[in-house]
Amino acid sequence: MSFDRRQKIRDLLEQRGGISLKELESLFPEVSSMTLRRDIEYFESTGEAVRVRGGMRSLHSFGQLRGEDVYAMRLAKNQAAKEKIAGLAVSYIETGRSLYMDSGTTMLKLAKRLPDNNLSIVTSSPYVALEVSLKFRPTVNLIGGLVNRDSLSVSGPQSLDFVKGCNFDIAFVVPSAFSIESGFSCGNYNECVLKKHIVQKAKQTIAMVDSSKFERSMPFSFAALGDVDILLTDQKPSDIVLEAAAAQNVLVRWE
Repeated sequence: MSFDRRQKIRDLLEQRGGISLKELESLFPEVSSMTLRRDIEYFESTGEAVRVRGGMRSLHSFGQLRGEDVYAMRLAKNQAAKEKIAGLAVSYIETGRSLYMDSGTTMLKLAKRLPDNNLSIVTSSPYVALEVSLKFRPTVNLIGGLVNRDSLSVSGPQSLDFVKGCNFDIAFVVPSAFSIESGFSCGNYNECVLKKHIVQKAKQTIAMVDSSKFERSMPFSFAALGDVDILLTDQKPSDIVLEAAAAQNVLVRWE
């Protein structure tokens, strides 16, 4: 039964681009609201949809509107690793703090876990801003700038102007790659400049890096290992990484 129902919901998502919980309750009156909420969570977990207030929106429809499908595919990959890292990251968030939340699908996992407390959040990710806005207590500021269609993030001179006047207790950053030699790197120059500025301004920087990004390098480095305070990942790193981190007083957590 659940397979047939979810297939019907999937067809509706493809046709409409989004659907509300009230519509689902009307279409499936014999099914409880709790079960339909679990259906919404299911489509989010598979990377087919993202929750919005009162329902869900097809990620494919976001891609059509913004000319971007890579993000949706990335969202569906390494789900367990991203969830684990987000679970580690949320333990560092305290009420009343100012946070910078980077872009990326790992950061979206953290946004979903964010406690509904008084927090001041600045982000370069429209998806993260949308997710945080589903909560009531945090305030969220989305910086302006040039949109990178691959990562659905904003950067550039406008972004730098915005963050110049910001103060961050913690900056959560998500690199595209990490290695001892190249540090934390990404593939977009404007994003690199913004991330570098954020790392310099934050009182504490926490890098969220799933293990598939280790021993890799992208064209633009925004921070060395010693520039961050905490490195969160999903598997125990190599002894070389652990030794280098210990030598530079960087805390590494994977469990």
